[in-house]
Parts: sequence; C-alpha cells; structure tokens
Amino acid sequence: MRKESCISGTIPGWIRRLAPVLVAVCLTSCIKDRIPQGADLEVGDRLPEFSVTMDDGSTISTADMLGGISCIVFFHTGCPDCQKTLPLIQQLYDRYESAEFRFLCISREEGAAEIAEYWTEHGYTMPYSAQESREIYNLFATYAVPRIYISDIDGVIRSIWTDNPLPTFDELETALLDAMPFGMNPNEFQKKMADQPS
Repeated sequence: MRKESCISGTIPGWIRRLAPVLVAVCLTSCIKDRIPQGADLEVGDRLPEFSVTMDDGSTISTADMLGGISCIVFFHTGCPDCQKTLPLIQQLYDRYESAEFRFLCISREEGAAEIAEYWTEHGYTMPYSAQESREIYNLFATYAVPRIYISDIDGVIRSIWTDNPLPTFDELETALLDAMPFGMNPNEFQKKMADQPS
C-alpha cells in the first residue's frame, strides 16, 4: 500500500491538477509585458525620433514636440493603472493645453475602435494615437504602462513616471511646470513663447 505525503494527502486532487495551469497563466501574463526589446530611456535622454498618426488624422513627430513642454503618455485602456492615470492627464490637458504645452497619448497594442469608445465613455478630449503594435513604445521602454515622459523645449526628458508608484496630479503638474525654462510660471512662459518670431 502506497503512503502519500501529508501535504498531498490534504490537498484535493482537482487543486493539485489546476495549480500548474494557474502558474503557467500567471507566468505567461508577466512574460508578455516584459518583451526583451526596446529602449529604457532615462531622465536626461532626448526624445527618440518617432512619427504617429493621431485620432484626427494629423501626423505628429518628434519635431512637433520641440519648442514647448511635452507630456507623452503610453497607455492601454484595459490597464487598471492607466484607468487611474488617464483622468489626471485629462485634467492637465484641460488646464495647460496650448501651443506651449503639448500632450500626446499613445496606445500600446490597442486599436482605434477600442480607444475611441473608451474616450467617448469617459469624456476625454486629449489627442491620442492608436498603435496596435509596440513599435513606437519600444523606442521609449521595454515594459509597463502607464508611462509618462515630460520633456523640455529642447526635447530633453525631465521626468518619467510609471506604474510604480503611480503619480498624483500634483506630482505631474509640478513636473510639467519644472520643465519650463527660466523658472517661469505658465503665464510668463506662454507670453515669452508667443513673443518669439515664428
């Protein structure tokens, strides 16, 4: 007569059979996010060269982000942390969107139809680019959304925020304002930029 160990004798058979499947599913979800390719940009790096088509059909490139303070956000609407962060970005957009402050939301592996539905449902007006691949995302990072990059007028990244920890509105606003040159407040900065010859 075969004697079973105390542990296996107390765990029902269906749980012993299901455990390897659950472990495999958990590992697969982690591995999918950590695809070993792409950059890992840091504060002080310059924005990479990229070009994306926006929800209104226009094209935005790295050159369009220069000359102002930019806030680039990578997201997926199914991501719980993105769902917490996107309302904060919308608040910043409502407060600061202008020729001097540029906002750009770029999806990671999500199509236009899903994003448009989510934007409508939540009343978002900030511009986005639907990217069904990781091609643009990989120019910035290897894993994790949301990812927020705030850069200065020269395209130098001044702040990076991820899901660990998630930023607060105050932290994002401070990072945005700290990227302004000359220690100006937003009104001074906007006036100085408006006075520049085009």
